[in-house]
Amino acid sequence: MFTWDFPYPSQRMPLLAKNVVATSQPLAAQAGLQALARGGNAVDAALAAAITLTVVEPTANGIGSDAFAILWDGEKLVGLNASGRAPAGWTPERFKGHAEMPAKGWDAVTVPGAVSAWVALSQRYGKLPFPDLFQAAIRYARDGFMVSPITAMSWERQAPNFKEFSEFAWTFLPKDRAPRAGERFYCPQQAETLEEIAATKGESFYRGKLAERIALASQADEGAHTVEDFAAHRCDWVEPLSVEYRGYRLHEIPPNGQGIVALMALGMLRHFDLAALPVDGADSLHLQIEAMKLAFADAYRYVSDPATMEFDAGLLLADDYLAARARAIDMKRAQDPPPGEPREGGTIYLTAADANGMMVSYIQSNYKGFGSGIVVPGTGISMQNRGSGFSLKPGHPNLVGPGKRPFQTIIPGFLTKDGKPVMSFGVMGGHMQPQGHTQMVTRIVDYHQNPQVATDGPRWIVNADFTVSFETERFAPGVIDELKARGHRVVEPEAAMFGFGGAQLAWRLDDGYCAGSDHRKDGHAVGF
Repeated sequence: MFTWDFPYPSQRMPLLAKNVVATSQPLAAQAGLQALARGGNAVDAALAAAITLTVVEPTANGIGSDAFAILWDGEKLVGLNASGRAPAGWTPERFKGHAEMPAKGWDAVTVPGAVSAWVALSQRYGKLPFPDLFQAAIRYARDGFMVSPITAMSWERQAPNFKEFSEFAWTFLPKDRAPRAGERFYCPQQAETLEEIAATKGESFYRGKLAERIALASQADEGAHTVEDFAAHRCDWVEPLSVEYRGYRLHEIPPNGQGIVALMALGMLRHFDLAALPVDGADSLHLQIEAMKLAFADAYRYVSDPATMEFDAGLLLADDYLAARARAIDMKRAQDPPPGEPREGGTIYLTAADANGMMVSYIQSNYKGFGSGIVVPGTGISMQNRGSGFSLKPGHPNLVGPGKRPFQTIIPGFLTKDGKPVMSFGVMGGHMQPQGHTQMVTRIVDYHQNPQVATDGPRWIVNADFTVSFETERFAPGVIDELKARGHRVVEPEAAMFGFGGAQLAWRLDDGYCAGSDHRKDGHAVGF
């Protein structure tokens, strides 16, 4: 069990309640709480919050996002993969001449899956009528909402990147700039789109008027998307992958997501007595960073759409393989590891949990901030840029291809013990996500920090080139110097305010939940 000590500077305390919702934006958290108060369950709360987030935090997600979820339905753990696939016209030849996949424009957009997640979760588990989940989102889109401070900062930071897209600028840059903190922002076109989705239970988005408008907009701009691509979309119920860690079990969505990175890192770390090392000290950080680098080396090499992976993802989690990878860690020096050889044998995250024991871990994302820059005319639909997650390297399992799902960064997390639910949690933020999962689990399991303290603690991130960035001012003097002495290539974070993610957590207690929310975001945990 964790302690109630609070050693880090923090702006908030954990929430203790029988019903909880934790999101990155306060209005969305309240929308989820209102769904619970109207008689809904944790799924209704999560969906009401997620739909509202497409309006009030458009800097990270939108109607054109992808989504994943893990939930405890009261009896078992269930996973949902609602990531989208490439259009049928996306052959490798289409991108010939590109050094890498585009990050903007229609050639960065796979068929968005978030709407299908809303429908599938509501139909299978929800109690409230589907249109009821849209009430807050539609109201904020039509009547406006006051932009929250950290969202306003992200909006302003991203604005210069998208001014070339006229529909984006018209929709999201009123007065030819990003709205400032406290200013009211309206998007009536988004309200109309959400009403259409609510009334048709998502059909319009994949097989109706909205699908036709999206396909027409793509083709008018030389994109490859067709109505047939949208009609072919489906989300998939999946069995989460898991790994044991000191009596607990971490569960993640299997590839094409990167959750397996967190599983692999913890599978290596269990071979070390992390609790005997000072929390936030050089030895503990070195072990975690080196395990993460080894896990990412494998993920970058092998993870793709499961239909094209070279072997079953479970081989990367084999005990003997992870033990061998753990032995590759040298306590005295940092390494840039190659992938191993297993043998056959801008994102929002939220969590909701109710008094009946249902717990939902849900994540929804455009990928890089606002995404592709594409906004479908007259709809307020901003489109993700998940297609940029494909590889263009011939022979790579993640090579772009028709109807294929790209490597995905968004991952919900879930912790169990002895087959019982313990914590639904996640850490939004690109490649920070599996690193955040690992840091949350080690802080709680090894160092007995409560969920709020776990998210308050200082963070590190292994970058794509295996350099490492830290929240430098939050670590004790000398710790980072010691890591540099071991050979870690330390660089300043690209965006210190946003590069270390944002966590939301809900831990199950005997008579309710303890929920935490990251001070690095606008949101909070609410409950009753």
